[in-house]
Amino acid sequence: MNPMDLKRGIDKAVAAAVEELKALSVPCSDSKAIAQVGTISANSDETVGKLIAEAMDKVGKEGVITVEDGTGLQDELDVVEGMQFDRGYLSPYFINKPETGAVELESPFILLADKKISNIREMLPVLEAVAKAGKPLLIIAEDVEGEALATLVVNTMRGIVKVAAVKAPGFGDRRKAMLQDIATLTGGTVISEEIGMELEKATLEDLGQAKRVVINKDTTTIIDGVGEEAAIQGRVAQIRQQIEEATSDYDREKLQEARSENWQAALRLIKVGAATEVEMKEKKARVEECPAPRPVLR
Repeated sequence: MNPMDLKRGIDKAVAAAVEELKALSVPCSDSKAIAQVGTISANSDETVGKLIAEAMDKVGKEGVITVEDGTGLQDELDVVEGMQFDRGYLSPYFINKPETGAVELESPFILLADKKISNIREMLPVLEAVAKAGKPLLIIAEDVEGEALATLVVNTMRGIVKVAAVKAPGFGDRRKAMLQDIATLTGGTVISEEIGMELEKATLEDLGQAKRVVINKDTTTIIDGVGEEAAIQGRVAQIRQQIEEATSDYDREKLQEARSENWQAALRLIKVGAATEVEMKEKKARVEECPAPRPVLR
């Protein structure tokens, strides 16, 4: 048998099977159905299924659900301001949670730079200030490369300062706008040479802050930024108005995808409760491995 003919036959069979499954699928429109899907995804754990369904009910189909350790025996749900965008860590050496392959930063400073950073010298003042403050640092820039990235990795591995770097979402003018979105959420300032700001002169007052940041290889989630509520709501309203006033379907779609959906009206935290650390880790893993409800809603 010709291997290429076999491959083409398999590809056609897969495409036909997928189309048939789509035709047979039924959208989940209520909490009961979502709980059932969540239960199946969590190895038939009905408690986890109900927890996921409740979170999805509160956050909506475009929201983000994150999971963290609770402080008691009971599971808790909490709503915070948050944002998620499609950019992951620039180096796997930033990972500090090997069991999940993620970077988790508690109460970090957030440096926002509308430029490529390759020279570590221009970052030294702010790095020294962050190290003295004893807090971790998240760098969001057009790019971090070369000597700068290598030095950040070495500092992290030696425990001098806990740091992670990600590329800013978007491109061109859209990237500038999205950096400003993040600045509004976190109460920071975008360091941009276009408005006369130099990275070498950045201080702690220019940095944003958040309660928590979680980064994996594909996404960055900022949880509970310290930005002013009025400023955040004003920024969200501005984005929605831009979507309504967009003159082309393309611009409207890009605004919706790249900015409106990054701002989650409600970012839901599931705080997993348990009697022991072992039980908590096992239960938390079941919740984290339950991605099924989200695509079911779409």
